[in-house]
Amino acid sequence: MTDRIELSACTSIMVGKKASMDGATYISRNEDRMNAIYPKKVIVQPSVNNRHATYVSAYNQMTMPYPENGYRYTSTPSVDQTTGPNEEDGFNEKNVGMSATESVYANEKVLACDPYVENGLAEDSLATLVLPYIDSAREGVKYLGELVAKYGSAEGNGLQFNDKDEVWYMEVVTGHQWVAVRIPDDCYAVAANQVAIQDIDFNDSENYMWADGIQKFVAENNLNPDSDRWDFRHIFGTDTEKDHHYNTPRVWFAQKYLNPSIEQDPESAELPFIRKAEKKIAVEDVQYILKSHYNETKYDPLGSGSEHDKKTYRSISLSRTANSHILQMRDSSKNGAAGLEWTGFGIPSFCPQVPFFTNANDIDESFSYTPEKLDLKSAYWLYTTLAMVVESHYKEFVEPNLDYQKALSQWARTKIAEVDKKAKTMSGEALTDYLTQMNKEIVKHYNDKTREHLADLVTKGAEMSKLTFLMDPNL
Repeated sequence: MTDRIELSACTSIMVGKKASMDGATYISRNEDRMNAIYPKKVIVQPSVNNRHATYVSAYNQMTMPYPENGYRYTSTPSVDQTTGPNEEDGFNEKNVGMSATESVYANEKVLACDPYVENGLAEDSLATLVLPYIDSAREGVKYLGELVAKYGSAEGNGLQFNDKDEVWYMEVVTGHQWVAVRIPDDCYAVAANQVAIQDIDFNDSENYMWADGIQKFVAENNLNPDSDRWDFRHIFGTDTEKDHHYNTPRVWFAQKYLNPSIEQDPESAELPFIRKAEKKIAVEDVQYILKSHYNETKYDPLGSGSEHDKKTYRSISLSRTANSHILQMRDSSKNGAAGLEWTGFGIPSFCPQVPFFTNANDIDESFSYTPEKLDLKSAYWLYTTLAMVVESHYKEFVEPNLDYQKALSQWARTKIAEVDKKAKTMSGEALTDYLTQMNKEIVKHYNDKTREHLADLVTKGAEMSKLTFLMDPNL
């Protein structure tokens, strides 16, 4: 069995409803893989009733009976299903969102006491086995916790859940040990492939959850390095040279953007997981962070720093980002169009996240059609191509590319407001059908503008070839 942790390395951002400009909760993540080309698609999985079947993972043969009934949900599966569905993220019809997973690493001391279960729960299965069966973010943590207790975990994973009121982050770090924390309404949190959760208040079950017996497990095995606190990161996490260059700098940059007045060391192992931002957070702020590459610092791989500085830290946006998603849940009690899933293919820095209303039966075909090889009818390949063209002449193309993204962002806000207004007068199947049609209109606009932008860049790029010659008149 391949070590999936070495194949997947992501960045997650969560925002509470009082920390956001629009009162929505947000969970988000760049799904990063080993290869630059890792085809994905977006689909709507239908609800199921009276099903009698068994789930068997193609990745590690994890086996369990499916629940008989399940909700409709959106998902972003891998095109290649030989290592499992890897559905990664989505909203179900009860307006509960899930992003699975942020790969995290436990230290050897805790793994020696509770090793991974080879055929336990792994990333390929988590969204498939949890998202269709939960009615709230809090229930998502409880439901998955019960599965981990029964089947064990095959790897270390961080998982995000949200609904209209709450955001939860859960870290499953050994075969059976996990904790979860509710992100305070007025705060945000960032995770980047390292155990992130810190102090646990075992007297506050409203805001923390944990595996049964975890305190006893730690005490009996003498695993707590601190005498005055119970810090999950200290007990279960790592603090290595790789962390200092691969993981913590991403958290540092996100916090630098949202808390610019705070000075921090990008290699610090003590960066706080949860913070209050210095301003209200908009969806564009989450997008900026997911698209970032240490912009306006000497560490920017596309900047003017030294070659050493540009290669010092791993950035948030990468060529091997398979999909970049933001799950935005507004007040679903006021509007049946409250759920928005922003999905981006291609390198996030150069490509937009396209908004979908999640109370829908389908997405546009261009997002569900993803062949193995390049075809510009496919959204995955269209945006992947755009990213490659922009980066090929970055200095010349970065400004028109930013203008293109800004124009789409402005258009999206206008379109979403128009749809919201009409959606408030509708309900039931009529609303779902309307939002399904609106998704297709949104995708068409994004794809059309992208083809226009791509054509413009290719035309300009053709004039930049070094294989050109003008006769010197002095010859």
